[in-house]
Amino acid sequence: MNDAIKAAWAAIDADPDHVVSLTSDLVRIPSVNPKFQQDAALNREAAVQDLVEARLHADGFGTERWDVFPGRPNVVANWPGSEEKSFILCGHVDVVPAGDAKAWKREPFSGEVADGRVWGRGAVDMKGGVAACIAAAHAVRKAGIELEGRLSIHTVVDEEAGGFGAMDAVKRGKLARRALIAEPTWGNVVPAEGGLTWVRVTIFGKAAHAGWRFNSIYPQPHVAGRLEPGVNAIELAARFLHALRDFEASRGRDNWHPLLPPGLATINPGVIRGGAGMGPDGTPLIMTNAAIIPDVVTLDLDFKFMPDERFEDVKAEFETFVHHFAAADAWMRDNPPKILWDLFDLNFPPVNTPVDHPLVRSLVQRAGEVQARAPEVKGFEAVTDAAHYAGAGVVPVIYGPSGDGFHGNDECVDIASLVETTKVIAAAIIDNCGTR
Repeated sequence: MNDAIKAAWAAIDADPDHVVSLTSDLVRIPSVNPKFQQDAALNREAAVQDLVEARLHADGFGTERWDVFPGRPNVVANWPGSEEKSFILCGHVDVVPAGDAKAWKREPFSGEVADGRVWGRGAVDMKGGVAACIAAAHAVRKAGIELEGRLSIHTVVDEEAGGFGAMDAVKRGKLARRALIAEPTWGNVVPAEGGLTWVRVTIFGKAAHAGWRFNSIYPQPHVAGRLEPGVNAIELAARFLHALRDFEASRGRDNWHPLLPPGLATINPGVIRGGAGMGPDGTPLIMTNAAIIPDVVTLDLDFKFMPDERFEDVKAEFETFVHHFAAADAWMRDNPPKILWDLFDLNFPPVNTPVDHPLVRSLVQRAGEVQARAPEVKGFEAVTDAAHYAGAGVVPVIYGPSGDGFHGNDECVDIASLVETTKVIAAAIIDNCGTR
């Protein structure tokens, strides 16, 4: 096994520019997720996949390609082998918008190679990781190594908007025993990330003219012959947000994971809408008339939970909290809030691969052999496509290169880390797939 790894590393050392030039080529094709910015000149995920497919075909992969959304294809490539030692390398090809190009020191999609880095939107998130996966497989082939297990490379769309490309691949059964997600980890080995779902809480009041508003300081009890006062859903929602803050604090105190910093079990109220009448899309219909006491508020929450928590338990705990909150108010006892889980179908299952798993041990050992700094084993503060594979029973780990400008200006990936990452992934391929 070590002889095969040394041969693959020698192939990488003989042509270290291979992964650099591929990263640069990928960055030069803008592939902004059209859910964030619609511009045909920038929404070129299909062109990125054309380049990826051509490189994979050149290295003997058989490929499948299909549209997840119109004009937005996934590519799945395979070298055949045993399922017992099957292994996926995965990366996404969509990127976030570049923003104001004038705020960048270099043109956002230049792919310029300078100062020891490849520059441009997507360089570190995550076209550098995609390039490292392809270049690692190229080195294994160039070294003449025959793998025992099936090796798959998945390049997917739409990760930045919820991971629907990886979800679609998983639904189509594009699975394996293990997977490596080449997101940037700055040379660390990441076997855990928390779960994430979006949830909507709808709070109901009672519409009325603002002149008949019930006021808690100067209450207007109902008198026969007078209109009944309304119940202001926005005021109820304000009380709910205060209670939610305390609930979040208790979760952050009581839920922790050894690979993650404390306080990551967060519940972020991201979108709030209040008004009168329920619209067909499940949000208030009238949001421009302050003379109406609002009877509907929707709160959209970004709800994170720990790698070792089950979604079913998190869901039950939150529903219990909402039930007890409503039970303390006479109106809400009879008109309880409604909870909608997996809002917009966004759901990231947790990832909790054991630190002593063979894939983790392989990455730690090989990274320690090639990196200037020994890797840490830690958790991921955000969410990645690893979640969707984990939810389908695949054992994933996240490992990728270093860089800067992540979702910001002047994005770049370090060339030295690109080469190191390629070596580590090549070794992981051999360790996990085995050789014939």
